[in-house]
Amino acid sequence: MARNYFHLHLVSDATGETLIAVSRAAAAQYESVSAIEHVYPLVRSEAQLARVLAEIESSPGVVLYTLVESEWSERLESFCKELGCPCLSVLNPVLSLFQSYLGQASAPRPGAQHVLNSEYFRRIDAMNYTLMHDDGQLGGDLENADVILVGISRTSKTPTSIYLANRGIKTANVPLVPNVPLPAEIERVKKPLIVGLVASPERIVQIRQNRLLSLKADDETPYVDPTAVADEVTQSRRLCARKGWPVIDVTRRSIEETAAAILDLLRDHRMKFIAT
Repeated sequence: MARNYFHLHLVSDATGETLIAVSRAAAAQYESVSAIEHVYPLVRSEAQLARVLAEIESSPGVVLYTLVESEWSERLESFCKELGCPCLSVLNPVLSLFQSYLGQASAPRPGAQHVLNSEYFRRIDAMNYTLMHDDGQLGGDLENADVILVGISRTSKTPTSIYLANRGIKTANVPLVPNVPLPAEIERVKKPLIVGLVASPERIVQIRQNRLLSLKADDETPYVDPTAVADEVTQSRRLCARKGWPVIDVTRRSIEETAAAILDLLRDHRMKFIAT
């Protein structure tokens, strides 16, 4: 199927993360169309806005923006109207809804979601903890984790851990290695949610083969033997069933989907402590 392309201008007075997430979620619904993204973060001066307008004029397309300064928003929309480019504020509909419900207008604050508050430092603390406890490193304080991920090699433990850490969740991950016992500490933890990650043997073999290829390593090893890998998967499932740990199959899940499932489990897990 031939692909069509269009220019997508994302104009923000903050980091642009909101615009990128919203626009990519929308663009993903169109299989035969791809966006050529032009991202303009931290637009907070007349000179920066003028540069953005010049870029839009040079490559007309769809314009999405999050500018809380009304004068600049009006200038951008007027300019796009003259060019015939569709232009939309991503935040305005949400702010209007909030205003009608809360009964008060918002106070314009560019980048307000990125202030250095307690939530921000909680995320930094979670990231530091997670990086130090990747792949079974630095044991001794697993009780301080919010989540512990266990799984055999190539089940996306590390990227999932980092994604969760960015959400403020302290995450340790522990590899399941054939003939190597689990750390004794993991048997004693009470507070953390322990989740097993699994994938189909075929998928794991494929990822491991690619890994060995990138390292130019010998592929004549049980690490990529289909029978051995299938046994690893079976043993990891049995372990989790024996321990009563929930299992998530990541074969066809993105990191974001896996993390969302874990957060849902964590919510229920924390409610048990509140109930007691």
